[in-house]
Amino acid sequence: MDETSLKENERIDDLQCKGLKIIQNPNGFCFGVDAVLLSNFCEIKRGAKVVDLGTGTGIIPILIAGKSNANKIYGIEVQRQVADMANRSVKLNSLQNKIEIINEDLKNIQGLIEINSIDVVVSNPPYMNQNGGLKNPENLKAISRHEIKCTLEDVVKVASRLLKHNGHFYLVHRPHRLVDIMCLCRQYKLEPKKLMFVHPNKNKKPNLLLVKCIKAAKPELKLLDPLYVYNEDGSYTDEIYKIYGKESIES
Repeated sequence: MDETSLKENERIDDLQCKGLKIIQNPNGFCFGVDAVLLSNFCEIKRGAKVVDLGTGTGIIPILIAGKSNANKIYGIEVQRQVADMANRSVKLNSLQNKIEIINEDLKNIQGLIEINSIDVVVSNPPYMNQNGGLKNPENLKAISRHEIKCTLEDVVKVASRLLKHNGHFYLVHRPHRLVDIMCLCRQYKLEPKKLMFVHPNKNKKPNLLLVKCIKAAKPELKLLDPLYVYNEDGSYTDEIYKIYGKESIES
C-alpha cells in the first residue's frame, strides 16, 4: 500500500514490532498505550481462536498476530469507517489469512461466530458511561470513548457467550469502574483471576486497570504488582520499554 491508497487525513504509523504498521486518522481516534498494554497482558496459546470486541482500527488483533501464534483473530467493530481502516491495515500487513474484521454490532455477533467456540476474548471498550460528559453522540471519538453503541455489560455478556469453558477474557478499563467490572464478570460466569493497576508514575493514582477472567473457574483473585508508565523525568519506565519491545506473548 502506498500513500495514494490513504484517505483524507490518514497516515501510516510504524508499530515498532516485526515491521507491523497501522493506518490511523488523527481527526478520528488513534490507539493509545492501553491497547498496547492489553495486547501484552494477554496469554495466547498456539492455535488459539481470539475475538477482540470493539477493535477500532484493529491495533489489538494486529499486535496479537505479530506477537503470538494464534490461528484466527476476529476484530468486531460497529463503525463502518473505522472497520474499513482496520481492514486496510490488515491488508497492509498481509494478515488476511489470520485476521478477519467484522463490521457489526457486537450484540449481533452470535450469528456470525459460534458460541462457546473461542479461546480468548479481549476488549478495550468505551470507558465512559452515558452520563460521562457526552458532547456529540455521532462523533467517531465519542463512540469510541462513551457507551453509545454498547455498554460494559454488553461486552461482558457477549464475551461469556463466545468463550469456551475455561476460556480467557482480558479487559482494560478505568479504575472507577472496578466494582461494575467485577460484579458483571461474576454475573456472567467470568471469574476474575488476575488484576493489575497501571499508574502514570509512582506518585500518581492508577488511571488504568487490566483484568484477566476465566469462564466457569473457581474464585481466587491474584493482585499483580502495579505497572508504572513513566519515570519522574517523563521517560518511559524499563517495564514499558520491555512491553513495547517484547517479541512473544505466547504461553
